[in-house]
Amino acid sequence: MERKLMSETLLTAEELPVGFEYPSDFIRFVAMEIIYLEPWFVLTGERLRTHYQGLKGRYPDRRVVPLARREDNDDVACWDLSTGKISIVHDFADPGWESRGNRGFPDFAAWLHSAIDDMLEFR
Repeated sequence: MERKLMSETLLTAEELPVGFEYPSDFIRFVAMEIIYLEPWFVLTGERLRTHYQGLKGRYPDRRVVPLARREDNDDVACWDLSTGKISIVHDFADPGWESRGNRGFPDFAAWLHSAIDDMLEFR
């Protein structure tokens, strides 16, 4: 995907936390414009920026970068820089209650497999 278009779609290096880069498989996925896996949708553009700033404000002790949100609740899949995994954050919960239990994924591919399972089961 053209660099300018990608910088409008995803957070730029200047916006991202120091030391974090999007994984290449995620960049490829977004470049293919596969962003809707009902009930999940990949956050891009202004929606991504709004969620990123909102999560930073609501959960200042968490270091997370959002990647997708469920349309049927307030769950947001995020790269969790503290654990190195993808965590599910229940957005708008009181701080300390936003964690979705043990549900986490070692990488984007594992999250994607789960999102596809959710899509196949969603009605």
